[in-house]
Amino acid sequence: MSVHVTNSLPQKEITKYNQRREIENDNVQPLSHQILNSDKAQRMAEFLSFLGDANRLRILSLLAQQELCVSDLAAVLSMTESAVSHQLRNLRASRLVSYRKQGRNVFYRLHDSHVLHLYQAVAEHLDE
Repeated sequence: MSVHVTNSLPQKEITKYNQRREIENDNVQPLSHQILNSDKAQRMAEFLSFLGDANRLRILSLLAQQELCVSDLAAVLSMTESAVSHQLRNLRASRLVSYRKQGRNVFYRLHDSHVLHLYQAVAEHLDE
């Protein structure tokens, strides 16, 4: 048994559709020059996946409030100083936090306002 499929749209509708597609392609064509390149997309994906760690986000949440040392972070987070230091090393390597030394203490803070704004934007988004 053979099935014959016919186009359900009349030729006039097909022509209108094709003309619309050409117009839409004209609107979309300039975007091809603005698309994120593969290398940057990969770096961004790695950066965002790095933020997918609850302990790192908890540390960032505290540093979004104020500068703190490792022992204070460990106490508030109920983590060992070693575990906090490990996370801070990773956060520092990703340029999310920076530090300053004062005597024997090392105080950590968010690296810059971009990190603060990123943190705040995600927190606000989730609260909506």
